[in-house]
Amino acid sequence: MIVCEGLTKTFGSITAIQDFNIEIPDGRIFGLLGPNGAGKTTTMRMLSCLIQPTAGSAHIDSYEIGKKEDAQKIRGMIGLLPEVPGLYETLGAYKNLDYYAQLYGIPKTQREESIKTTLTNLGLWDRRNEPVGGFSKGMKQKIAIARALIHDPKYIFLDEPTASLDPAAAKMVREYILELKSQGDTILINTHNLSEAERICDTVALVKNRTVKVGSPKELARGLFARTISITMQKIPPSLLKDISSLDFISQAQVNGNQLVLNVRNPEEDNPQVISWLMKQGLQVQFVTEEEHSLEDVYLKLIEEGGR
Repeated sequence: MIVCEGLTKTFGSITAIQDFNIEIPDGRIFGLLGPNGAGKTTTMRMLSCLIQPTAGSAHIDSYEIGKKEDAQKIRGMIGLLPEVPGLYETLGAYKNLDYYAQLYGIPKTQREESIKTTLTNLGLWDRRNEPVGGFSKGMKQKIAIARALIHDPKYIFLDEPTASLDPAAAKMVREYILELKSQGDTILINTHNLSEAERICDTVALVKNRTVKVGSPKELARGLFARTISITMQKIPPSLLKDISSLDFISQAQVNGNQLVLNVRNPEEDNPQVISWLMKQGLQVQFVTEEEHSLEDVYLKLIEEGGR
């Protein structure tokens, strides 16, 4: 488990992140979302023991960030994909990974097996001996991801994992991340790709130099926006709007063409009552849908409010 309590980092007079609070259970995918300069990468660097926090505390399992005696143990437990891949460009993909695997003290047989499996999963095994300096940005990114996973870490920190990848490669990486989760790994992702975060993250934290909001994408949307259902009908009589507004579980009603748009408390419970009421009035219902708010809607609203 990863726990941050009041985690803060300042650089002189500049506060990169302040009073940051999260809790990430094992086996989950957690996303850090926020604008450039919001403190996401700084937070990831602190958790990786690359920089010291200014205040607050953070623990990975029983080890504490900022304690010199715990730093090496934490680094051995995590795999890090940084913003810039930083590969040895005159070496091939295989030799790049083999070098880092040796730094982690992985035996030769295990290194060979792990490198082959990882490069095969990422579609790079056939090009393992080519110097990576001639590879595309996307291919370098995939090798950097492989490097982060070479020692089979329990915790995986990925800073923009699908940056520079084409749609097919990005899909492959997303599926690989979900596979890692299914194996019990814990993944922390820093990303600007909101649709990607919505697809794979169990929980997200919206940050703007502090914790703005934490929750699952659906929880955040439901806590921020009214629950709205749209009912498409064959015919809407003029008196319907006034009559249906009298129902106590409807907070707002409006008509948009042949659609009746209602704000309700709980669609799962209220929808059947609405449909039953409409049928008793002799009206024909064609479709019922709930308005869905994307993570982008949540992000834009909360980040705007968080900056006030």
